[in-house]
Amino acid sequence: MAKTLRIEPITRIEGHAKVSIYLDESGAVSEARLHVVEFRAFEKFCVGRPFYEMPGITNRICGICPTSHALASVKAGDAIMGVAIPPVAAKLRRIFNWAQYIQSHALSFFHLSAPDLLLGFDHDPATRNVMGLVEKYPDVARKGIRLRGIGQEIIRILADKSIHQAWAVPGGVRQPLTMEKRDAIAAMLPEAFETIGLALELLKNSFSGFADEVAVYDFPSLFAGLVTSEGGLEHYDGLLRFSACDGTPIEAGVANDRYRDYIEEASEDWSYLKFPYFRAHGPYNRAGYAGMYRVGPLGRLNVCDFAGTPRADGELAAFRSLGNGRTVTSSFHYHYARLIEILFALEKIEQTLNEKDILDDWVRAEAGVNRLHGVGMVEAPRGTLIHDYTVDRNGLITDVNLIVSTGHNNLAMNRTITNIAKHCIKGEDVSEGMLNRVEHGIRAYDPCLSCSTHALGAMPLSVRIVGADGVTIREVIRR
Repeated sequence: MAKTLRIEPITRIEGHAKVSIYLDESGAVSEARLHVVEFRAFEKFCVGRPFYEMPGITNRICGICPTSHALASVKAGDAIMGVAIPPVAAKLRRIFNWAQYIQSHALSFFHLSAPDLLLGFDHDPATRNVMGLVEKYPDVARKGIRLRGIGQEIIRILADKSIHQAWAVPGGVRQPLTMEKRDAIAAMLPEAFETIGLALELLKNSFSGFADEVAVYDFPSLFAGLVTSEGGLEHYDGLLRFSACDGTPIEAGVANDRYRDYIEEASEDWSYLKFPYFRAHGPYNRAGYAGMYRVGPLGRLNVCDFAGTPRADGELAAFRSLGNGRTVTSSFHYHYARLIEILFALEKIEQTLNEKDILDDWVRAEAGVNRLHGVGMVEAPRGTLIHDYTVDRNGLITDVNLIVSTGHNNLAMNRTITNIAKHCIKGEDVSEGMLNRVEHGIRAYDPCLSCSTHALGAMPLSVRIVGADGVTIREVIRR
């Protein structure tokens, strides 16, 4: 009799989801599915709002990544106004974005994934969380919490608030950087560099214990992300590149407003999260994973030719040695890629703070509606984020399309958990550690499904084995 295992909810991710694992009549896993069970409707209730209100509205999509949504939104606003923002405003927006990388990637590594990586997949679930990490590795946990705080503090210094800021606006930013603020940011960087060095050392020393996971998380796909015009790592304003599994560029430099020529969105009736795929490899075929591509830290490091800062380029070379010398195809190494991006962000902030015009006070261009359509694209920590607005002549929104970073990875996340489930689960007798491995396959992508974070506490886990007739044969509950 065919059966289904369900993991609900998934813990230590940002948002709410569940996993169903389908067993065939022999008890072997046939497929695993990630169900995103939240419905947000931002694309609909933004219709009718003035485009200049969109940064303030859309940064409420998430409490973890409001900065990313604000920047994608203001870039769409820049396009509608038809302006080139002042050069120093672009630099300040970049620092704003790099600070978001520091806080978000630190949260992912130290709070959400380190309990698995440093305590082990089979560690007692009651303490397999950040509090367990504090108990066993107090210095590591303290430094990780502090690193995230540094990222948040840089955002606060720039924008006067650490979340839901109103600082970035269409045309630039609201206020310039002062000498006092610049010095305050610079003073925090040495501590941050020290912590990221520790994190890189800890993670790389752990690789030998995860050879099995590295292999199971490995599969072919395309990769996508922004790059500079020279092919360098880019987080704020670049060309969209798609690369083959071996690193060969398929589309080397796509203008942001042409993304619809390359990305198609599909849907399934069992998840609210859409399934984007590379259109040229369509039509959509979830079973065959046609057109699947990965974004985020792994995608960005695979599509770029170089990072562009000394220490990050050194780590990038070490990272690529884990693959074919150009691309790394195991999603387990999202963790390593995340830490490299923190290092890169710190180096770029340090460089940018020392540029001679960083204290200029011309930080905003003024204009009205000059175009009826605008696309804003940035690299959020989790991947390429697209805000696409259509307006009328009064600047009121008539249509919105949002492709969130996690959506791009939807096909890959489902592929990952299917691989893990097939490897770990045989029949009805499944251990808690096996189920945690399936969950970790999702956590590797650091999905941001809404603005809640299940980092610790008494998070229940319900596993149901359901027969083909819909009757529950067995239920296991973890409280």
